[in-house]
Amino acid sequence: GPIGGIEAETALALEGEQHRLVSGLLRIYANHLAVLDYGEHDTLTGLRNRKTFDSNFLKRLTELRLCEGDPHWIGVIDIDRFKRINDRYGHLFGDEVLTLIARIMRSSFQPADILYRFGGEEFVVQMPAATPAAAEEAFDGLRQRVAEYRFPQIGQVTVSVGFTPIARNDTPSSAFDRADE
Repeated sequence: GPIGGIEAETALALEGEQHRLVSGLLRIYANHLAVLDYGEHDTLTGLRNRKTFDSNFLKRLTELRLCEGDPHWIGVIDIDRFKRINDRYGHLFGDEVLTLIARIMRSSFQPADILYRFGGEEFVVQMPAATPAAAEEAFDGLRQRVAEYRFPQIGQVTVSVGFTPIARNDTPSSAFDRADE
């Protein structure tokens, strides 16, 4: 569907060839945006993919260095015993679990939080400045919502969550590793 609008003001209405030219340029631009979006998002869950994590992390690190106040956070979420889900119920049900957890994540975090499917059954959240209590509440809230959700055919699924503040001298891998511990 539509992703935005462009308003152009002309002395006379576009007709014929001019109208086709403008329409063609807009279609090319829409295709360009779709290609960019496709390269940054996981096709199954719609969350950002691992490829975009490093650059987004470095942007957040720059923000962190420029401001004082509450820390930024990174959280790592792992689906517990996911291999067993795939082995017992099949990969289609495993994919459904991944999709539903992504949906629960979207409803659990704020729009400013960046959500990733990092790979397999692992997800990452980058959270802007928040108090330690607010970060803990958000990550624990996700853990509880997943545990309370009844997944079709499977029933209960749980996740393990680790999170840590992002330090000014962190690299993407050092912050990830610390949260993953």
